[in-house]
Amino acid sequence: MLTFLRLPKGLFLILFFLLKSGISSAQKFSLEAIKSYPFPNELTASAQGSKIAWALNEQGRRNVYVAEGPAFTARKLTDYTKDDGQEISSLAISADGKWVVYVRGGDHGSNWDSNVGVNVDHLPLPPRVEIWAVPFAGGVPKLLSEGDMPIISPKSDAVAFIKNGQAWSVSLTGSTPAKNLFNSRGGTYGLEWSPDGSKLVFVADRGDHSLIGVYTNPESPIQWIAPSFANDRTPRWSPDGSKIVFVRTPGTGGVPDSILVRKHRPWAIMVAEVASGKATQLWKAPKTLAGSIPTTNGGFNLHWAAKNRIVYLSYEDGWPHLYSIPATGGTPLLLTPGHFMVEHIRLSPNGQVLTFSANTGPDPLDIDRRHVAKVSVDQANMSLLAPGTGLEWTPVITGDHASIALISATAQRPPLPAVMPLTGNSLKLIGSSQLLPSFPQSALVTPKQVVFTTPDGFKVYGQLFEPAGNSSEKKPAIVYVHGGPQRQMLLGWHYSDYYANAYATNQYLASLGFVVLSVNYRLGIGYGYEFHQPERASTNGASEYIDIKAAGEWLAKQSFVDPSRIGIYGGSYGGYLTAMALGRDSKLFAAGVDIHGVHDRTADRSLLSRYEKAPDAERAAQTAWESSPIAYVNTWTSPVLIIHGDDDRNVRVNQSTDLIQRLEAKGVEMETMIIVNDTHHWMKHAHSLQAGRATAEYFQRKLKSNK
Repeated sequence: MLTFLRLPKGLFLILFFLLKSGISSAQKFSLEAIKSYPFPNELTASAQGSKIAWALNEQGRRNVYVAEGPAFTARKLTDYTKDDGQEISSLAISADGKWVVYVRGGDHGSNWDSNVGVNVDHLPLPPRVEIWAVPFAGGVPKLLSEGDMPIISPKSDAVAFIKNGQAWSVSLTGSTPAKNLFNSRGGTYGLEWSPDGSKLVFVADRGDHSLIGVYTNPESPIQWIAPSFANDRTPRWSPDGSKIVFVRTPGTGGVPDSILVRKHRPWAIMVAEVASGKATQLWKAPKTLAGSIPTTNGGFNLHWAAKNRIVYLSYEDGWPHLYSIPATGGTPLLLTPGHFMVEHIRLSPNGQVLTFSANTGPDPLDIDRRHVAKVSVDQANMSLLAPGTGLEWTPVITGDHASIALISATAQRPPLPAVMPLTGNSLKLIGSSQLLPSFPQSALVTPKQVVFTTPDGFKVYGQLFEPAGNSSEKKPAIVYVHGGPQRQMLLGWHYSDYYANAYATNQYLASLGFVVLSVNYRLGIGYGYEFHQPERASTNGASEYIDIKAAGEWLAKQSFVDPSRIGIYGGSYGGYLTAMALGRDSKLFAAGVDIHGVHDRTADRSLLSRYEKAPDAERAAQTAWESSPIAYVNTWTSPVLIIHGDDDRNVRVNQSTDLIQRLEAKGVEMETMIIVNDTHHWMKHAHSLQAGRATAEYFQRKLKSNK
């Protein structure tokens, strides 16, 4: 016998509405909750033993953590308690395992002024970029010096670093003041200690060319290694310290060539005898487009490995892969064959194994994930260490060669450090207690892979975030556009703090009832050379916008999407493409949020200022203008929110200032937000929340209120 409960009419209607709409209280969470995730980076290991260290950002409070095998229990080593925008970078453990060195301050994801202090708290005297050391066993951190890019001597007695563009040194314990080692005209970078700690190799930047030098002591002259009119860079010592391998690319200059035609960018690997300073060419990149200078994580990824092998990364077969060649010359060996990319490459302490992350595995969806892998330096015996539906990155082998430390995530669980045996398989998470109880892990949706073909035949991948519930009501939708553009959004939490923040925002928007499509447009990584370096892209025609429009049109065709309520947002290059969408296709995109986007692409080029011009200079200038959002202000009718930090060191603030003046003159509905003294990467957690909250509230007003 069934018993029916009689409900008041009002309560019945409310329950009916909730059931019909598919709204579940379990999927609701605050922006503060989703963005409370801790974010680990800078993972490193000691050259001996089983010690590891990483930086952890906990709602803007950035600290150093360490652990040691076999237990690998996380231990907090520093105690910075404020959301003050001071990042931690260049984290390293001394060779004897006794000291941890790090840089505090700056914005090392910047295009300029990365080593300039960030003053998000508006202090009268801004913070400096400083080098600190703290005992691995624990203790009070010691300020070693103002400076950047430190490297610890193999003898564990000194730290070399860059200050004001020159090379300096300080004792690791801070017992003596820092001193300037030498001055090099034009600026110095790329410091590397010799294996015995007696010498430093460096790069001297002369502008149109660069030189490799070796410093020994205050009494000995600088030794220049095979100086030429070329750009020499990324020097690496041989294990015995008698040779140096480096990359040589042409110096600047020459007859102006066509701008709009894709061209090979040549590079070669050179090996030099330190004693004589003479170098010979070991290998030259094939003269093809794909053989050009690699532009993925780590660039050349040059290493002098064990067994007298030189290891490097090349795109020559259409994918960014690892190659190995004898230091004496010979035929390169492709170590990682297949249709996938490798990044986050590290050489083991004994020089015999390379670890890396790759978007490959037994699941076809792995093209939009990352899994850790390893390969010998002299054999194509690559093995995946953690296949599955999770994501892993930045693997590093411990000094005892017993374990691999890495960072692990899933679609729901945010990134955490982890360890596994060198053979792979079992994975142990470290520091799970850093996840706050309020973090809504169980409420997060699993993004679905979406694949569509553009009108010009490009296969484009995306990740679809659908609100939980079974409502048949047509929903508002949003296209998310990543920046870079050499990036790839994934089927889970991202390895970049900037894009982990975007992933959290997309999850939050889905919890509010929006359908979100994150689109991996051409110019991004993960899908091969022709996708990464396509024709007529960027300032040469913005062909990547075809993919963005196609993403909006794909959404408009879905039965669960209201085609009249499609928005778009993105930051940096994603802000640029958001502005392109609103300027060119306001009928498709009803509203947008443009976060520190580029709007005038003609500023990228000085095409007509020289007497001697490229043969297509006039056409290239016109194409750059047509690739700029400001060229389409006259057809821009959709409302927009523009957000920019006024200490942006990747996209100049005047890009937004100029666009705002143009839109005001046109009468476009617009809201703006300037965040004072923060950079491109929202160094202060409160500012990240401010931008995310403004984005979500704007779409709620512009897309959800238009029913």
